[in-house]
Amino acid sequence: MSIPENISDTTPVSEPISAPGRHELSLEGRKDAESVHGSNSFISWGVRSDVGLVREHNEDSFLLRTPLFAVCDGMGGHAAGEVASSIAVQTIGEKAPNTADDTLLGASIEAANLAIIEAPEKGIGKPGMGSTASAIFIEGNQMAVAHVGDSRIYLLHHGTLVRVTHDHSYVEELVDSGQITADEARNHPSRSVVTRGLGSDPEMYADHFTLEISGGDRIVLCSDGLSSMILDDEIESIAVSSITPQNAADRLVSAALAAGGADNVTVIVVDILDDGLAEKSRHRFTRGVIATSIALAALFAVSILIGALFIRSEYYLGIDGTTVAVYQGVPSHIVGIPLSNIINRTSIEVKNLPQPIQDKLVAGIRVKDEDEAIKTIEDYRAQIDEAESKAAERANNAKSEGNPTGQTEDAPSDSSSQSSGGE
Repeated sequence: MSIPENISDTTPVSEPISAPGRHELSLEGRKDAESVHGSNSFISWGVRSDVGLVREHNEDSFLLRTPLFAVCDGMGGHAAGEVASSIAVQTIGEKAPNTADDTLLGASIEAANLAIIEAPEKGIGKPGMGSTASAIFIEGNQMAVAHVGDSRIYLLHHGTLVRVTHDHSYVEELVDSGQITADEARNHPSRSVVTRGLGSDPEMYADHFTLEISGGDRIVLCSDGLSSMILDDEIESIAVSSITPQNAADRLVSAALAAGGADNVTVIVVDILDDGLAEKSRHRFTRGVIATSIALAALFAVSILIGALFIRSEYYLGIDGTTVAVYQGVPSHIVGIPLSNIINRTSIEVKNLPQPIQDKLVAGIRVKDEDEAIKTIEDYRAQIDEAESKAAERANNAKSEGNPTGQTEDAPSDSSSQSSGGE
């Protein structure tokens, strides 16, 4: 029984079946079987569930609520096992998180356990019915896993199949303790004994963890109707050689039937098309560019502010036409924009100042502040006044000594110069 959601196509993939090393039974016309597949831009999936060749009824259930997938194998005989697995997938579907949170995914399986235990009290199913549960939630490059029982989850990465879940079964305990081998466990008379599952212990807890996955990975979820029939090496061989998830699911079920089909068999195969890392990288790059741009803009703004504050704190004496002026700022330009402005114009003519000072005024004479600028202007004015006073005094002295031109004795008069020039 299945609870599919968000399925883009329910038509089975029609592809040749050619598993290496084993004859595979045709699945055409199989009764009590289900096949569903679909895809989106991130994942692609295919599912097949079959009653097998021995059992009369399919007690397996599977859940498709992309990107949530689960396989539940019912226990408890005809009808009761089917009811238990159906309750399990329904509860997991209702309680599972919307993100790859393995703790919450495990909690949904634990909720399914209580729902199965309480169901007979409500007249649903039978006392003692139970189920396994193996579920995954895929989000980008993260896969949350939650699991209880002997259904399995495999990860095919770079051509190598790895079982990521641990069977909660009697034979697995024997294998763990070294009493039997994995091959012997497949044929052990107690291979169907589950030591932890849904429906018996209210304190039951689910294993849960998160794995990193990447584009190109393939995930296989299955009931023990597959893993008890064929070896992991053959599961790997078929998973590697199958083109699509649906083709892989079909061929795995076919191989289990060819090996005897002693149990119901359900297989979900999920391919990771896009793990989201490239998009995350683009987002990180974009965020980095934006952050850098913001930082540069902020730095530029701060620089402008600091520059403006610096400019406002600077003063210098410069030339305004033919006179001296007091400027606030610095004697420079940026893209033609002056970095200073006149705050005080004077009547001091530049030509009346000594040549060295005139040269300095062209470049700008820096002063500490406006007060110092005014004091310097007053000094210039005093120097000019003093020079003019001395010149007037010399002229007066020259007149009083009979030299109407005001020339000193050392300096020849203009008439003498002209006379010399005419000879």
